[in-house]
This record gives sequence, structure tokens and C-alpha cells, in this order.
Amino acid sequence: MIPEDLRDRFDALLEDVLADLPQELKTLLEEVPLVVEDAPGKADMSRLKVKRSEYLCGLYTGIPLTRRSVEHSGVLPDVVKIFRLGILCAAAGRAGRASDAALRRQIRLTVLHEIGHHFGLGEQDLRRYGYG
Repeated sequence: MIPEDLRDRFDALLEDVLADLPQELKTLLEEVPLVVEDAPGKADMSRLKVKRSEYLCGLYTGIPLTRRSVEHSGVLPDVVKIFRLGILCAAAGRAGRASDAALRRQIRLTVLHEIGHHFGLGEQDLRRYGYG
């Protein structure tokens, strides 16, 4: 779906973005896996009622820290997914190609947005903080 050279460029920029995150978030990502996929699967798109895969940049699955209790032992672990296609499309300017700077910004925004969901922030909260 995504050419190998573009996937390699994306992954290198992702590594740069992750290296620049504050240590507290790096530690969190050791506990909550970050999965990188080209695009969301059909099940995720159907569940979220997303019609086109390029519209989805990321997805948090799990139970936010603000809603956890002892009743949640034994549930599947939380996961943060980011999708190359959605991020590439969101970062692309009018010319249709994303610069490295735009791609870094969108990767960072997406990762922080999904981590925000892990901490219990909703879409309105994330927009208010500039991660929406």
C-alpha cells in the first residue's frame, strides 16, 4: 500500500519524534505499546464508522487510567496505534506531498493525541490543549 521508501522515511521520522518526547512519555510508551500500521483494519474502521482509511491517523484501545478499577484485572492491555496513511495524508500540503517538518508535527500530534486518550482525555479536551 505504501511504497517502501516512504515507509522507511516515515519510520525514521517517527524514531526522531519519539526520541524528542519527554522522559515521562517515553516511560509510558514502555508500558503501553505503540503499534505502527499502514492503515486501520476493516474491523476498526467499521467500529469507528470511518469510511476511508486515510481519515484515521491513530487509535487508542484500552481502558483510560481515569476509568480503571480492580474490576479490570485480566483485560487486554492498552495499545496505541498510529497509521502511516492517515498521518501522511493529514501532513500533506496542497502540493500533495508532506515535508519532513509537517510529517514530524503530524506524527507527534497523533502520538500525543492517542496518549491523551490513555490518560482519560476526550476529544474536546484534546482540542482545547491543541492536540485535537
